Amino acid sequence: MRLALFQPDIPQNLGAAIRLAACLGVPLDVIEPCGFPLSDAAIRRAAMDYGDLAQVTRHAGWRDFRAKSAPSRRLVLFTTRGATPLHDFAFGPEDTLLFGRESAGVPDDVHDAADARVVIPLAPGARSLNVVTAATLALGEGLRQIKAFPRLQRTDSPA
Repeated sequence: MRLALFQPDIPQNLGAAIRLAACLGVPLDVIEPCGFPLSDAAIRRAAMDYGDLAQVTRHAGWRDFRAKSAPSRRLVLFTTRGATPLHDFAFGPEDTLLFGRESAGVPDDVHDAADARVVIPLAPGARSLNVVTAATLALGEGLRQIKAFPRLQRTDSPA
């Protein structure tokens, strides 16, 4: 399973996504251009002390991402225009979970390229979640379904 961010707008969200990916052992794809200057140094800064744990791949754009994605990977777009609720979606180990820009989601061509479109149901009146909050929910459910959460490592002695 992989996490992909399409042209993120907010550097703090990228930092949180890097930390999320590092903590869950999931590779992160960043599809540029971003809404802020992005460099390898900026990624290291955003990753804080998780940089060594994170596997981040930068893509120059949508075409570059698609060209480098394995054809066996299913592209699962999370969108408010999704057809399948998160709790009804069956994840697979080769899925790439794609999240759009905080300000605009993804353009129609990216929406149309997705193999599946998933929506996270929200309470009435709520419009959307923060992109990394949504990614956390989605990755958590996907990793649970495919039984791929990192193994628990005890740091304390048993009582």
